[in-house]
Amino acid sequence: MRAVVCSEFGPSSQLALTDFPDPRPGPNDVLIDVVAAGVNFPDRLIVEGKYQMRPELPFVPGAEAAGVVSALGDNVSGVEPGDRVIALGRLYGAFAEKSIAPARTLLRMPDEMDFVTAAGFGLAYGTSYYALKQRAQLKTGETLLVLGAAGGVGLAAVQLGHAMGARVIAAASTQDKLDVARASGAAIGIDYSTESLKLRVKELTDGKGVDVVCDPVGGEFSEQALRATGWNGRMLVIGFAAGDIPKIPLNLPLLKNNSVVGVFWGAWAARDPAASLENYGELFRMYREGKIKPLVSQVFDLENFAGAFEAIEERRAQGKVILRVGES
Repeated sequence: MRAVVCSEFGPSSQLALTDFPDPRPGPNDVLIDVVAAGVNFPDRLIVEGKYQMRPELPFVPGAEAAGVVSALGDNVSGVEPGDRVIALGRLYGAFAEKSIAPARTLLRMPDEMDFVTAAGFGLAYGTSYYALKQRAQLKTGETLLVLGAAGGVGLAAVQLGHAMGARVIAAASTQDKLDVARASGAAIGIDYSTESLKLRVKELTDGKGVDVVCDPVGGEFSEQALRATGWNGRMLVIGFAAGDIPKIPLNLPLLKNNSVVGVFWGAWAARDPAASLENYGELFRMYREGKIKPLVSQVFDLENFAGAFEAIEERRAQGKVILRVGES
């Protein structure tokens, strides 16, 4: 099969599209003919060897895919060849014509959803919904500040926060990105390349601060965002797309009775798969009802995987970046 292959840890420029052995499903796995795959910031970290876990070399990167089941492991039931599915069960393996996934982690695609949309749905919406629902316990009427509001996780958080009844303040680095967030449900936007995040939030909340911060970015704006929270505020630490892991003065959460809350969706989903599946049931219902609408801004053919990685690494993505791998 054709696959994007990582033979040594390092920059994405050393990846190669080449022939690679077809994967073989274990007894509890399924084999999927991949139609489309989502490209995410953690894919870059895994390729560079900077993620929490390191796959054995060589490997095929890519953590989420949408495709058609083509073969089953001996112990698999409840899934049939020909089923349209979203596969999220592994940290790697999606950027190839064939991929395997644990059967228990598969999500059946809604009939109304196409493969390109499905390939970018699972991680972004799964992460953001877990963050807002389980970790922040976001309530109707609260104010939610989303950093990186036009990225995959950020835009999903904007849409979900709006659907959950929160007032959403979007923060991003350009007006174009803020326009995307406003179209997805944000009440107002802050361009943190030209405005003080802390002072602007104070103005927009009459000095009260926000109830919840969703931060998939890290870097220099994390501390400003924490300072912009109000009493009993919750700051969701999701990732570090800016590259730098901030060091937060611990007196800040003390002064306002705040919580700094880690969000490791993948580990939680593995520990509590039933709750994760329940979340996806609710997400698919919101999708069918039109309350959330995934945005795919760029689709690259598998041959141009380098362009997809560049879009992620240069933080040009609005919504999701997708690799088109096979035919539906």
